[in-house]
Amino acid sequence: MKVLAGGGHQGDEPSGHGAAYLIGGQRFEAGTPRLADAVAEAHGARQRPRCLCLAEGIEMYIARLAGAQDGYVVKRMPGTGSQHAPDCPAYEPPPEATGLGQVLGSAISEDPATGETTLKLDFPLSKIAGRSAAPAAGGESDSVASSGTRLSLRALLHYLWDQAELTRWHPGFAGKRSWGTVRGHLLRAAEHKIARGDALRGRLYVPEMFSVEERAAINARRLAQWQHAVAAPSRPQQLMLLIGEVKEILPARYGYRCVIKHVPDQAFAIDEPLYRRLGRRFDAELALWGSANSVHMVTIATFGVSEAGIPAIAEMSLMPVTPQWLPIEDSFERQLVERLVAQGRSFIKGLRYNLRRDQCLATATLTDMGSPGPLLFIVPRGLDGTSEPEGLHDVIGRCEAPAWTWRPTSEGMPQLPTPTRLRLETDMKTT
Repeated sequence: MKVLAGGGHQGDEPSGHGAAYLIGGQRFEAGTPRLADAVAEAHGARQRPRCLCLAEGIEMYIARLAGAQDGYVVKRMPGTGSQHAPDCPAYEPPPEATGLGQVLGSAISEDPATGETTLKLDFPLSKIAGRSAAPAAGGESDSVASSGTRLSLRALLHYLWDQAELTRWHPGFAGKRSWGTVRGHLLRAAEHKIARGDALRGRLYVPEMFSVEERAAINARRLAQWQHAVAAPSRPQQLMLLIGEVKEILPARYGYRCVIKHVPDQAFAIDEPLYRRLGRRFDAELALWGSANSVHMVTIATFGVSEAGIPAIAEMSLMPVTPQWLPIEDSFERQLVERLVAQGRSFIKGLRYNLRRDQCLATATLTDMGSPGPLLFIVPRGLDGTSEPEGLHDVIGRCEAPAWTWRPTSEGMPQLPTPTRLRLETDMKTT
């Protein structure tokens, strides 16, 4: 998450908290004209601003990045996200409560001196002619899922979704999160990220919003970007990363094809072995997608382009999302997220990254109840009918935050914790 020096919270959605910083002994509100100059001066003087979301302030750092407004960004120090107030733009849930804690510092390394983040991937971004594709759709074999040293394909999607702040929800976001907004957030999130020695942004293709009137121009830009992944004789083929919404996956005259929304003129080829692995590995996700028209399916995939111009997927992962583009794993998460949105709650959706399905994580963290934000856990029935996901009590203990738990196979959804604002209004009426 980035706070732009001259413009406050990044993105097209309103923030739930107006950021303020202490720089050189003076207080500056985000978006004020003097902030950009103060940040530039502090960078030159090697001073670190303090975020004033809490009375004592929390140290931040300034990075100079090409393409950022005025060339500078104010960023939280690595590993300090959970120390901020829950309604602060710099806040992150405790990393131990989600899959981020397993990969932070190993698969994800941020350099405060440059502002760049290095990502270690467990899947290739190139392909040697004649060699078969990766053996597992989604990159989640047991050995990968139990290790935090490299990001699986799914973990990379989760990381970018987190960095794009698409896991955050506030009532003010309602009606403002179109695919165009999602695309813009993802592209900004990929900036200043390095993977396998190259800029991730240059490898990432996120389709533009389709327009019949702009069809020719959109297609021309797409083809120009895809030139990096066109096969050429006698050298490894470079692969690109696709993030898009799946419209359908269906048989073709040869193999199968994946149709991506906003790319109506060109389907992505899928060979039969990959198609079969998708059905096995993502059976639950595909069933959830088919259960309701309101559930969308997002894919991340590596793909190359043949000399004839046909894009072919080498490896892919799938992520169901709600109409608000909030990721969900199953029908229970869907029920909880839908209730949170319907009740006008503010929260951050937790993501699994490399964690296995039987490992514990907080489905969501409430950000409208003061500090620390309560963690919401869904506890499904274990394989033996009684056991709980691995590490539930350990995670709750390490996070030192209030915990709400729901065992959907044995009880209805409990009442959610009351937001601070409503609690204050209730107290005032009873006094």
